[in-house]
Amino acid sequence: MDAATERRSATYLSYTEARSVISGILLAMFLAALNQTIVATALPTIGRDLHDFENLSWTVTAYLLTSTVVASLYGKLSDIHGRRAMMLTAIGIFVVGSAICALAPNMLTLVLGRGLQGLGGGGIMPLAQVVVADVSPPRDRGRYQAIIGIVWVGAGVGGPVIGGFIAEHLAWSLIFWINVPLGVGAAYLTNAALKRLPRNDRWHELDIVGAGVMMLGAIALLLALTWGGTRYSWVSPPIVGLLALALAFAVAFRWRIGIAAEPYLPLPILRNPIVRMGAVTSACAVGASIGLTVFVPFYYQLVHRLSVGESGLALIPIAVMTTPGSILAGRAMMYLRRYKRVSLIFLTVAIAAIVFLAVRPLSSPWIVMVVLALVGTGVGSVFPLATVCIQNAVEPHQLGIATGVMNFFRALVAALMVALMGAIMLAGFGVAPDRARAAGALIAAGAAAGDAAHVFRWVFAAAAAFLVVGLIALVRLPERPLRGGSGRPVG
Repeated sequence: MDAATERRSATYLSYTEARSVISGILLAMFLAALNQTIVATALPTIGRDLHDFENLSWTVTAYLLTSTVVASLYGKLSDIHGRRAMMLTAIGIFVVGSAICALAPNMLTLVLGRGLQGLGGGGIMPLAQVVVADVSPPRDRGRYQAIIGIVWVGAGVGGPVIGGFIAEHLAWSLIFWINVPLGVGAAYLTNAALKRLPRNDRWHELDIVGAGVMMLGAIALLLALTWGGTRYSWVSPPIVGLLALALAFAVAFRWRIGIAAEPYLPLPILRNPIVRMGAVTSACAVGASIGLTVFVPFYYQLVHRLSVGESGLALIPIAVMTTPGSILAGRAMMYLRRYKRVSLIFLTVAIAAIVFLAVRPLSSPWIVMVVLALVGTGVGSVFPLATVCIQNAVEPHQLGIATGVMNFFRALVAALMVALMGAIMLAGFGVAPDRARAAGALIAAGAAAGDAAHVFRWVFAAAAAFLVVGLIALVRLPERPLRGGSGRPVG
């Protein structure tokens, strides 16, 4: 089947029908979005209660790792079994993982529960993105950003506030119990909404071997980043061995995707410059955003001596302001020929803002909130741009695969970002491997504000470096005309 035939085969719903389908999956999207913000403010409290700060970052990394593995697989599975079946499966796994987290008596169980959560949560948002692509042509997708923005505003405001309140005044396990009734409601609404979704079924072979090799390599690399300079010296045999193992798995993964009938990461799609640059800019933006969301509560509590609840409130700007950036970028794609300009401007401002915070980490909390609001706006402007550009660059039957590739790189880079920021923080407080365990005590007791600010200076610098890479990729992202409702290029 040639490209023209493939493009004509895509059938879209009317605006009213599409809005009905998208509204039906909003609660599922809220469930995934809330998970990114509600847990962050509770992390310091969880670390104190479980007496383990050294492995605390793995509660985030485990989720990101498992969601990385399944991001691409869910797209293919939804092509085979349908969006509805896979969305319900993802929600169910997420709810079970949440219950395990809520019952966790120690850090190991919590990390395992978060890993199971990731196996479910890693499919919810990618599938939601594919559903939007199923019901509307690329140029019209910007109009749904206002609807989707409701989810991010709700999660951005509610997550930090609820998470901070629960961690400070109630039991932190309630943060995970909340997901159970929300998940049941999301499954009910999703089941009803997606019955009206048009299907573009296509059989795929699942590259489980490739996914396994990738995950083992990622675990080896993340362990090296987490333990290097804290538990072990960077030149110690365990760290050198882990890095060598990560390299070996990377070579094996590259070999695997070259010989597999349908590889985990398909080379033809990766060779597409729009997919490649879009995935990089999106991954760097998401990685910086999630890394900041995880570690800014530590910054507020250690540098500015805010309470858990107050740090949750102070986290709202970065979470909420992604929505205005996302909506403006979506509108630009609907009406402008040079639709990248909005994202280029906002992301440049975000880099300048985070560099300012790296230079002046002792700035007042109000200034910090303004800075983080600018970062959130810049990051938010990248999300719809990268998603729509990537989906516009592939054939309709490749939507699930291409969206999965994008989310694979998002989750992988986010996991690397969290591991890197965690290593910077622990090394800053622990100074040397033989004092790594003392770092947890220093964090729990609270170090001097000036000393803590110096540590977080490098955390902010790492976020700025990732955003710079994302900006370079955004500049190099080809600006292809977006297809309109007829399936023909517009603009």
